[in-house]
Amino acid sequence: MKGSSAASVLLTFLAGISRTSAHGYVSNLVINGVYYRGWLPGEDPYNPDPPIGVGWETPNLGNGFVTPSEASTDAVICHKEATPARGHVSVKAGDKIYIQWQPNPWPDSHHGPVLDYLAPCNGPCESVDKTSLRFFKIDGVGLIDGSSPPGYWADDELIANGNGWLVQIPEDIKPGNYVLRHEIIALHSAGNPDGAQLYPQCFNLEITGSGTVEPEGVPATEFYSPDDPGILVNIYEPLSTYEVPGPSLIPQAVQIEQSSSAITATGTPTPA
Repeated sequence: MKGSSAASVLLTFLAGISRTSAHGYVSNLVINGVYYRGWLPGEDPYNPDPPIGVGWETPNLGNGFVTPSEASTDAVICHKEATPARGHVSVKAGDKIYIQWQPNPWPDSHHGPVLDYLAPCNGPCESVDKTSLRFFKIDGVGLIDGSSPPGYWADDELIANGNGWLVQIPEDIKPGNYVLRHEIIALHSAGNPDGAQLYPQCFNLEITGSGTVEPEGVPATEFYSPDDPGILVNIYEPLSTYEVPGPSLIPQAVQIEQSSSAITATGTPTPA
């Protein structure tokens, strides 16, 4: 009995380590071959004068994840205690953005969907109130092949393409300042209540072009519920289908073939 109790305590302890040590963040964007630095949550919070980047800023806990039970709080918008990036980058509607993650490679056990949203800032994104943002979904890929559990997922495709994800800005989107919200949802523990791990990351964009479409968005705090079928799911059982969490894709969304993106130059985000 004592041995069994000790083993149970040890397993609980190890599970706690696994949940708290999991981490991941976007280190950079690549747009038309130009590299733009993101926010580095394990480094930049300790720098009294961190570089201006395109990624929203978080304390070191931004290196972890958001739980499903926090999906109705502002932690899910752009991560815990996130504040707007102090710069932005310009991108044409129709351009593709390569979003590169750390650690490299992303943990191959953290299977799950990859999602992308846009929200207009209606002014400079550098000073936007994050609770005012209304997001619409432009990309969402989940289970690609479920024939052999735990399956082959969007994040596996991300790993295979240089630890990065390629998303296209819809050509018809109205020009303006937008927050790009990019996210991986890791499902390796999602068979348990509150076991999924949400990794939201945000970036400031200035979208140019001649589009006129202004999709209706919703607050990120309304995206997910802890018991959604795409959030509470056992990926170690055969899955013939998987319901990607969150709102539906807008009609203008384009899901593109994934690839890596070569870096040919380094760019500097434009400050507010």
